[in-house]
Amino acid sequence: MKHEICKDADIPDTGSLVAKTTDKLILVSHHLCPYVQRAAISLAEKGVPFERVTIDLANKPAWFKAISPLGKVPLLRVRQHGEETVIFESAVILEFLEETEVNPLHPADPYARARHRAWIEFGSAILNAIGRFYSAANETAFRAESETLSAMFDRLEAELADRTAPGLWFAGERFSLVDAVYGPIFRYFDVFDRIGDFGILAGKPLARAWRKALSARQSIKQAVDPDYPQRLEAFLRAKASYLSKLIRQDDQATALPRVRSA
Repeated sequence: MKHEICKDADIPDTGSLVAKTTDKLILVSHHLCPYVQRAAISLAEKGVPFERVTIDLANKPAWFKAISPLGKVPLLRVRQHGEETVIFESAVILEFLEETEVNPLHPADPYARARHRAWIEFGSAILNAIGRFYSAANETAFRAESETLSAMFDRLEAELADRTAPGLWFAGERFSLVDAVYGPIFRYFDVFDRIGDFGILAGKPLARAWRKALSARQSIKQAVDPDYPQRLEAFLRAKASYLSKLIRQDDQATALPRVRSA
């Protein structure tokens, strides 16, 4: 198991009245899971120390099966006064952290908060569409899923254009949970762009600028290991999908020719 203590010292205290918990927090993780990344980003933005334990979902340890009702990550193990509570599902973990930690990432206004929660759900729908995109078995399905993703980002582009406050982030100048959710989404495109130009973000300057700002955010960069791109590409290459076929074709096109002996 891999253990990691994560902190982000440059996140300012917003003066929240919520007291910082004295609980010990353990985030049960997987190298590629974007939902784990959401929780790790939130914890880092709040400046909360936590331990990170990475498991192999293809070979789940017995202790994980015993405490994970759905057999999925992330899990947040909260240890306090000799007792442990296991929180599962990323949305629940994010809300728990909002309720128990300082430096809130949700807006205070209930209408704005509801809007942010809705766009977080839209982010989950995008992740599902990304999964269908990289799993599409043939070119026809692949093109259809590409168009679906492009249309979803069109909706996002329109939402960004309607922002009342200028700034780098979804809500303008203030980083929020919506940003924490979309950072892992855009990270997929760092690998997709190495495979080919699928035009999904074409003609969407606001989404592209948001992607650039998110990729430079320390909490988002540290939410994955440095070898994340290689791990994701290996995962995609191993799938029996149209995208894996494109990766293998690219491998063959860039391979150096063999040197024949005289």
